[in-house]
Amino acid sequence: MPSEEEETFRRLAVELRILEGTGEALQSRIGMVNAALTELTVASATLEGLEKEKENAPLFVPIGGGSYVKAKLGTSDTVIVGVGAGVTVEKTIKEAKENLETRMAELGKTRTTLQQQLVQVVERIRDDRSKLDEVTAKLSQRERTQSV
Repeated sequence: MPSEEEETFRRLAVELRILEGTGEALQSRIGMVNAALTELTVASATLEGLEKEKENAPLFVPIGGGSYVKAKLGTSDTVIVGVGAGVTVEKTIKEAKENLETRMAELGKTRTTLQQQLVQVVERIRDDRSKLDEVTAKLSQRERTQSV
């Protein structure tokens, strides 16, 4: 029958694996939020520049893979904005910028929440590792005294 220290060792080892997985998942989600924030920041800056352009101004429209298509600006009064689930709506540049700012603020809050959760997980990992080290030392000491 396993001793109390052995049970504690097993419990801590399993908990550490779970916490490490949770930490990795949180880091991944923070990375996705950061990527979305970067994309929205670029869109916002693009709208800023677009406001200053005149009709028929030459543009390079990205098509992916670092490739662009030459185009001419039809109008800079309105833009098409994605609102989720593949749905887009036409908005004025001012409305589009406000929409982007709102989305960026929401993502900022989400990132803050995820970072706080990650800090808590990392603290718990440190605590559990410290406890695991103590239990390992006790088990190692017991093994040495039993083999003598």
